[in-house]
Amino acid sequence: WAAVGAMAAGPDHGSGPGDSPEGPEAEAPERRRKAHGMLKLYYGLSEGEAAGRPAGPDPLDPTDLNGAHFDPEVYLDKLRRECPLAQLMDSETDMVRQIRALDSDMQTLVYENYNKFISATDTIRKMKNDFRKMEDEMDRLATNMAVITDFSARISATLQDRHERITKLAGVHALLRKLQFLFELPSRLTKCVELGAYGQAVRYQGRAQAVLQQYQHLPSFRAIQDDCQVITARLVQQLRQRFREGGSGAPEQAECVELLLALGEPAEELCEEFLAHARGRLEEELRSLEAELGPSPPAPDVLEFTDHGGSGFVGGLCQVAAAYQELFAAQGPAGAEKLAAFARELGGRYFALVERRLAQEQGGGDNSLLVRALDRFHRRLRAPGALLAAAGLAEAATEIVERVARERLGHHLQGLRAAFLGCLTDVRQALAAPRLAGKEGPGLAELLANVASSILSHIKASLAAVHLFTAKEVSFSNKPYFRGEFCSQGVREGLIVGFIRSMCQTAQSFCDSPGEKGGATPPALLLLLSRLCLDYETATISYILTLTDEQFLVLDSSLTARPRPATSSPLPGLCPARETARRLLTHYVKVQGLVISQMLRKSVETRDWLSTLEPRNVRAVMKRVVEDTTAIDVQVGLLYEEGVRKAQSSDSSKRTFSVYSSSRQQGRYAPSYTPSAPMDTNLLSNIQKLFSERIDVFSPVEFNKVSVLTGIIKISLKTLLECVRLRTFGRFGLQQVQVDCHFLQLYLWRFVADEELVHLLLDEVVASAALRCPDPVPMEPSVVEVICERG
Repeated sequence: WAAVGAMAAGPDHGSGPGDSPEGPEAEAPERRRKAHGMLKLYYGLSEGEAAGRPAGPDPLDPTDLNGAHFDPEVYLDKLRRECPLAQLMDSETDMVRQIRALDSDMQTLVYENYNKFISATDTIRKMKNDFRKMEDEMDRLATNMAVITDFSARISATLQDRHERITKLAGVHALLRKLQFLFELPSRLTKCVELGAYGQAVRYQGRAQAVLQQYQHLPSFRAIQDDCQVITARLVQQLRQRFREGGSGAPEQAECVELLLALGEPAEELCEEFLAHARGRLEEELRSLEAELGPSPPAPDVLEFTDHGGSGFVGGLCQVAAAYQELFAAQGPAGAEKLAAFARELGGRYFALVERRLAQEQGGGDNSLLVRALDRFHRRLRAPGALLAAAGLAEAATEIVERVARERLGHHLQGLRAAFLGCLTDVRQALAAPRLAGKEGPGLAELLANVASSILSHIKASLAAVHLFTAKEVSFSNKPYFRGEFCSQGVREGLIVGFIRSMCQTAQSFCDSPGEKGGATPPALLLLLSRLCLDYETATISYILTLTDEQFLVLDSSLTARPRPATSSPLPGLCPARETARRLLTHYVKVQGLVISQMLRKSVETRDWLSTLEPRNVRAVMKRVVEDTTAIDVQVGLLYEEGVRKAQSSDSSKRTFSVYSSSRQQGRYAPSYTPSAPMDTNLLSNIQKLFSERIDVFSPVEFNKVSVLTGIIKISLKTLLECVRLRTFGRFGLQQVQVDCHFLQLYLWRFVADEELVHLLLDEVVASAALRCPDPVPMEPSVVEVICERG
């Protein structure tokens, strides 16, 4: 590298193009390059990396600065031939910078290795001192061990004879102690039986039984065995007596059975007796629970009842199961099935009592106490369910909880239905009370808001109540039913959708024919229910279902027996709330039209039209019709928007009933069109009807005020027309009809979507009256106007 640097700095150092390094200056770069390569090889670099060349260029290239065959002269010749002066200067500067960087790296590397060499030297020096001390200590240890070995050999040689004698004496002593225990065994057994230490007596008998069995051919051992058998028989008798009395608890009885099994009593017989005694204790607990459900004492609350059953019966069953499995594990599958049948039978009786108590929880919408009771009931049965998996106690408990949850959903559905009926009763009373007192009725908008908020609050309360069944702290909330079917089919479909369907069905029941339930329904209630159903269709149903889905998220739809319904359409085809609203509004139109029609019909049927006097004013019934129509307009406007009307003529409020004074109508009523005239007036009327637009009286009603009023007015005027066709009119009767119709035209045109509708119907009324008049002489239009304005 120094040679390369000198070559690159040629003009500055006075070296010519033909100069070549010689002497010590040429050997120094070679030594540095070799040392640099060795250090890199020491640190694990490859040969190419140690040489400092990249993997890409040719390693035999003499112009490669990092190659092993680099030739400075060739490299300089190449630079002089190929590079201009500026590039030569740049190459020089770059080589100087690289040389300095390499020198700095070499210096740093040397310093680091120098520090490591110094540290290694210090470590070796310390190790030499430590090893020198360890060698001295090992020498002393070897000397001491040699001395100890010598002393041990001499002691062993001295005590060899005594050790053999001591071993023999120790064996004889142990044998004598065993013989002494055998000879004292009858007295020890007798003392243990007298003191009630039955466990100790069984342990003594177990220790000596094998020896006595082995040496029973010897007279002395045979006598000891006979005495022990007599004492053991008395011990067995006392243990069985204690076991049959059953005054102690399950642990004490289990201990008796364990001792009897250790004494060789038949396991099958003990198994039957153990289960029989356990049945007596558990049936006592069941009788205690049944007494709490009796008619005379007041039944405790459901939480206290489940606590009593859990601590008494369930706890006792767990103790019995644990003791049985520990004592009679050798019985195998037959013994396990016997225990499972025992637990299944008694568990079924306990579940029946629990269901009887749960069935008494009918009132109230608060499920907190019931859910806590079910939670404790379910938790208590986890332990026996794990011990007695074959008995199916845990599954039966889960089924009871699920059944109670379904019943509570049904109870809340009935509560929502009752709340809705209560709201309707309140609305009826609110609508009827002002009329009875002679006061102005309440606002329908306020009643609608009250009903909607009341129903929504009841729905939210029901959702909050049933949401307790899915709370995280409840033990059964992670069951598949409560994670899937309870949320989707129970709450969403059964409770919420079921209530909305029921509400629509109840509302539709008010659309019955007159004389049945719908006949006594206030029209305002029909209008209110129609708006309520329409609001539910547009917004409320989506809000309620979204609220339900947020509270009852279905975590895994694969757990449910049926797929969760899609929420894209709230109730597709299942709950036609809009159709219910339309039916109610249509029925409202029919009811209100019937009320006005009855007034018009009676006014026509009860009047003698042949002998009536010359009209001087508008009949009172027509004023009543206009007043009632105005009241209906105000009533409907409280709940529905105005609607779309056709463009009205500029003189609609001022016109003088020109339809009856036009040239066509004047021609119809002219003397030339008397029955003796050559042209028949019936023929003219029929020809006119052919060119008139057909009026659909019972056309569908839209959700706006104009459509509702149009339907009512069409029904009323059609009734008037049909009643007029059944009567015969005199001259003044015809003129009275003309005045009444003109009065109706003055006020009714503003309520309908198309004023021509009113004109056509009233035109038909007057025309029908004229056809049924022997002397049809109409009143002058100016006189009609004066009478109507004065009226």
